[in-house]
Amino acid sequence: MRAGMHHVAFEYETLDDLLVNFERLAGLGIKPHLTLDHGMTTSFYYVDPDGNSVQLDTDNFEDWSKSSNFVRTSESFKANPIGMPVDPAKMLAARRAGVDAHELQQEAYAGGYRPSVPMDPRPPFPLPIE
Repeated sequence: MRAGMHHVAFEYETLDDLLVNFERLAGLGIKPHLTLDHGMTTSFYYVDPDGNSVQLDTDNFEDWSKSSNFVRTSESFKANPIGMPVDPAKMLAARRAGVDAHELQQEAYAGGYRPSVPMDPRPPFPLPIE
C-alpha cells in the first residue's frame, strides 16, 4: 500500500478558457486521461510527470453558491454524481461554430458530446520514492 495524492484542481474562469487550454495542451501532445461534465463543473483530468491527476475545470454556474445548491438539490446530480464523459475537441468545434457556452454545457451534461474512445478515470499511481 502506498500513500499519495489523488489529484489537485485548478479552476479556469470560463468554459472558453478551459477549451482553449485543452487545445493548447493537445498541440503539445498532452491529452487528458478523463474529461467529464459533472453538472456543476466541466473538468479535464491530466496526468502530471509524477503520475498524479491534475484537474482543470470551470464552474458551470460561475458562482460557487449556485454550484453548491445544484449539488444539494438537483435530481440529475443525485442520479449521476459523476457526470457525463465529454469530448473537448467536439465541444471546442461546437463553440467555434457559434453554440452558446451555456447551451454547450447543458448539452454536454445531457450526453451530447460523448468521447469516441473510452476514458480511464484512474491515473497511473505516483512513482515510488526511493
